[in-house]
This record gives sequence, structure tokens and C-alpha cells, in this order.
Amino acid sequence: MTQSYDVIIIGAGAAGLMCAIEAGKRGRRVWLIDHSAKTAEKIRISGGGRCNFTNMHTRPETFLSDNEHFCKSALKQYTQNDFIKMVQSHGIPYHEKTLGQLFCDESAQQIIDMLLYECAQNGVDYYKETSVESVAYDPSSSAAADGYGATTTRQGGGRYLVKTSNGEADAESLVIATGGLSIPKIGASKFGYDIARQFGLKVTELRPALVPLTFQAALLERCKELSGVSVDAIVSCNGASFAEGLLFTHRGLSGPSILQISSYWREGDEIEINLAAGVDVLLALKDKKKSAAKSEVQTVLAEIVPKRLAVSICADVGIEGRMADLSDKRLEILARAINAWRVKPSGTEGYRTAEVTLGGVDTDGLSSKTMEAKAQKGLYFIGEVVDVTGWLGGFNFQWAWSSGFVAGQNV
Repeated sequence: MTQSYDVIIIGAGAAGLMCAIEAGKRGRRVWLIDHSAKTAEKIRISGGGRCNFTNMHTRPETFLSDNEHFCKSALKQYTQNDFIKMVQSHGIPYHEKTLGQLFCDESAQQIIDMLLYECAQNGVDYYKETSVESVAYDPSSSAAADGYGATTTRQGGGRYLVKTSNGEADAESLVIATGGLSIPKIGASKFGYDIARQFGLKVTELRPALVPLTFQAALLERCKELSGVSVDAIVSCNGASFAEGLLFTHRGLSGPSILQISSYWREGDEIEINLAAGVDVLLALKDKKKSAAKSEVQTVLAEIVPKRLAVSICADVGIEGRMADLSDKRLEILARAINAWRVKPSGTEGYRTAEVTLGGVDTDGLSSKTMEAKAQKGLYFIGEVVDVTGWLGGFNFQWAWSSGFVAGQNV
């Protein structure tokens, strides 16, 4: 027998759970389903298991989209402070790390438990391990009475029929909260994009974002030799610049600054890296040439960057010897290798390690105030599946909370 609901939400991640809670608070009968056996794995593994659940500095400028204005309404309707109040109301201890990032003191599971508790309190029917077999829309159908009692359909609306491995149900509102393509090992899929296309919505170009960059053999060998070395760096590309940590790994370059710039990098582009943020290396070298003329250049550089990196840089540019013996031109070459190191990535590590997917359901087809499809009544897209991608540091979770909240007020 087909069960009738007011709202069916596909995807029980951050956005789907928030939407279910808010719709439930309004008295809407909600069926929340997810194909995974575990709830909200992205929440559980985020922030090293402590969940970077929002950022104090959330603002529209911290998001990428083909429509830079689209996120403004949702972020205004439900702010980072609203979610913080929710966390506080459940007595979850948290702390601020760098750059406004908020983390649980104990475990990301506390955020998941909070959301599941709120779902239960607001009457949400939640089915795990439920795969969707088909989605259809009947513009002429109306709600049927079932074991729970009759539901009503808003004027002019039809019904969505969702067939699953756990039976079928219909509803006047269907919310797609299935995320993007990042981290397939925890269940990421293209399902949400397929549904968008099924109902005539466009999907923008998709790329892995917040992802480590990879390099060709010569530079990769340098990265392997420097694996484990980290510096505070400024990384720039295509007009964007981030001052955060950089890490050399056996696969290339990673760390917050690299993950951030990966969202702006395109194949064939160079990135510029300042390996000594806040230090004018040329000025420092000229001063040392006067005050420590007999010092080896590697020794001097090791006061500015980690010793292994200093040795590697000197070898890469072919400069060695005492400071007194180095011309200003040679010092300029060294300084550029540190303050303005230009490298061309060959690619990224892909969706396997990407934290999010850049691009998604084209915002031109969605209402920024409700998240509803403009040309398909009752169909909503929220969270990562939409073409709104945040910076590293809790911004993508805030988009999930905000977009989920907004849809929950309107489904």
C-alpha cells in the first residue's frame, strides 16, 4: 500500500535532517529516507571526528556559485548564530579554533544525535537503508487517506510518487538532499543531479573542491622528499588568496590553504605560493648578508622556513655558499622561490578525498527564498547538491543548515 505524506525528503545528511526537523515543527508529515546504514557520515567524519559545524564569519562572500547572490536569502533567514543556539540548547560543549571555526569539544556524534532527537520529537518518520527505485510526479493526483489519516494537497499541486526498497509513498512536496559526488566510499552519488535533470533543471559543471592538488613527476618527487613539512603560507590563484597552513605530502600539496585554493584553480592554471607569510625574504637576506656574512645560505634560510625546505629550495635554484659570496641578484632568485613560488598542478586527488563538490543544480532554476524549483511545484533542492559551495571551515555545513531550514519552512 502506498503511504501518503506531506513531505518526502531523500537524503539524511545535514541539510535533509534540518529540513525534516523544520517541516515537522510545522506539523507536516515527513518521510525522511537515506540509502546508507549510517546516519550523516559526513558529519561524523568531519573535523577529525569533532565536526566543524559552522563558522562565526559566515557571509555570502565565503561561498562560490554561478550566482553569487543566491545564497544570501537562506543565510539571512537562518544564520550561524541560530544553529549555535540549537547546539547550546542541547548542552553540547564546543570551542572556536582558528578563523571562526567552531568544533565540538567531544564528538561529531553529538551533532548527529541532536538532529535525530529533534526529528523524533517532531514526528519525522526516518528510514535508513532505503534506496530509491524511481521518482514520478502526477500533477492531477491528490492525497489519499492511509493508516495515518488523510493529508491535504495545496491548491494547484500534484503528488510525487517515490518507489523504494522499503515500499512506496507519495507526497505533495519532495526534497532532494542527497549531496554531491565527494567521498564516494561513504555513499556519494549523482542521484540528486539525475533527479534535477529528470524534471528539466540544469546542472552546472561539477568538479571536486576543497581537495589536495597533485603534480608532475619532478615536483612530486620534491613533495615526497618534503612530506610532513608544514608552513604558514599565502596561496593565490585567479584573484583568490588564502593565508593558512600548507602541507607537503607524498602525493603533492595539501593543507587548508591548498584545499581553499583548489576551488578556484582550473586545469592549466598556475598557483603562486608565499612559503613565508609575513616575511619579506629579500630584505631579510640582505640584512643577513651584512650581519652574518660568513653564514651558509641554507642556515640563514632555515631561520625563515623549516630546515628541510630551506635545503630543498637552495638545491632547486642551484644556490649555495656563504652569504658574503652571493650577489643581490642571486638573493632575489632565492626570495622569489620563497615569497612567490609559482607551480602548475597537474590535477587534484579527485572526489575520493574532496570535501565537497563544486557546482550542482543550477540556481537559476530555484527560488533563493524557498529552495523550490521555479518550474516544478513542490520540488526542492538543498545542501551540497545545489550550486553553492563554501570555503573550508564550517561554511558548507552552515549552507546545509540554512538551505534545509528555508525549505523546511515552505514544503
